[in-house]
Amino acid sequence: MKMTHSTVLVAMSLLDDPNGRHWGYALSQASGVRSGVMYPILTRMLDEGWLEDGWEDESVTAVEGRPPRRYYVLTDEGKTGLGAMLRRAESEKRFRPVLGGALGWTN
Repeated sequence: MKMTHSTVLVAMSLLDDPNGRHWGYALSQASGVRSGVMYPILTRMLDEGWLEDGWEDESVTAVEGRPPRRYYVLTDEGKTGLGAMLRRAESEKRFRPVLGGALGWTN
């Protein structure tokens, strides 16, 4: 998978809670990646087998008066693949602005 600043930001957000359900809007907010860029990244991760997706139970959302949300869950392969991606990003200077806050780097 191509490693871009946006992909690294989404990976970091997913790995903040590697066993959780991730909602698109929440991922966009956490990563700072706009939805038009993020959803193609999530689709590529699904295609790689790094994510599985599903939909909220409609009986729960009907009570709240909203449509069901799509969620994403990391697979074991995804945890490994995204972890490897972040390790590679740590070694590349171009990702320091993206990872700097997370790793305590300064420019």
